[in-house]
Formats: sequence, C-alpha cells, structure tokens
Amino acid sequence: MLRALKTVLAFALAACAGFFLAGCASTRIVDSDVSAFAAWTAAPPTPGTPYRFERLPSQLPANAQQDRIETIAAASLARVGMVLEPATARFSVQVMLGTQIGERFPDDGFPIGGPGVMIGGGSMGTSIGMTYPIRFSEPYYKREVTVLMRELATQKVVFETRALNTGPWNDALSLLPAMLDSALLGFPQPPAGTRRINVDIPR
Repeated sequence: MLRALKTVLAFALAACAGFFLAGCASTRIVDSDVSAFAAWTAAPPTPGTPYRFERLPSQLPANAQQDRIETIAAASLARVGMVLEPATARFSVQVMLGTQIGERFPDDGFPIGGPGVMIGGGSMGTSIGMTYPIRFSEPYYKREVTVLMRELATQKVVFETRALNTGPWNDALSLLPAMLDSALLGFPQPPAGTRRINVDIPR
C-alpha cells in the first residue's frame, strides 16, 4: 500500500513539473522600459483619426525591413484607434528600430572566481592546469523602438514614445509587436515617467 502511494505521489509530482515546464516553454516575457511624452497643440486624437507614415532619409528608398516595421506599427496604432489613411492624414508617424549587440557572462552560480591558468612545481615534477569556474560570453541585445507623431498642420512633434528591451534573443522583429504595444500603452495621454511593461508572447 505504501509503495503504491509513493508511486502515485511521484507520478503526480512529475506530471505537475511537466505541466509547469511546458507552460514556461510555451511563452516568454518581453519586458520593456517605456518613456512617453505628449504635447498636443489641440485636442488629442480620437478613435478614427487618420495618419500616414513618414520616413527619414536613411530609411529611403524602398526598404523591405522598414516596410515590415511599419506594418507591425500600423497594427499597434490601430489598437489605440489610429487609422492609416495617407490621403486625409492629420498626423505623420515615424517609426525607428535600433539594435545594439554586446557581450555578457551569464551567472554560473559562482560568486567568486573566474577563468585562469595555474602552473605549479615540486619534487615530483611540474603541472599545468586551469582554475574554475570557466565562463564563456554570450551575445546580448539591446533594442529600442521610437515612435514620433507629428501634427501636419503645424509640423510639430506632438507625441513621442520609446520602448527599450534587452535580452539574449536576436529576433527583434518578433519582439517588435509587444514593444510597440507597450510603447503606445496609455495613448494619447500616457503617464509621466519611465514604466516597466511586461507582455507575454509565444515562443
């Protein structure tokens, strides 16, 4: 009886662990630090307000990546009520995505020490070895998306928002929808200060 109970308990614990790991593996968190600023010269835009995209000289001429970035941005802007209608636009929108690549040493659980070489000698001969832990660097990505909205009647920038994300993933365009949704959270009157916004996305 006791053996059967232990077997059932072990199976239940394994099932729970498997379910937990499967849940963790199915999504990942995109955490963005967002800073947004509004300076509307008149009433803020309401749902249905038309806009058009505007590009910097560095984003011209035809640019397949910028096309995709603007397609993703249009979906995020639609979720806050803006409508892409270049012919009747009241505002222009610039979207810029930048990525920097660095290196980091992941935490290996050893708070003291680092890679090194050990050379020793004695009456029995000499020895050469390596000290522990041995750590290898890995690439680390810093991404920032910026959205600038300009009022066409006055040519003034009336809305600016930035979302910064760092992490080991190199698929910036896969993270972009979550970063843009975070950047536009609270539009058209975002709260002051920098906010940390987390969005779950499928792996």
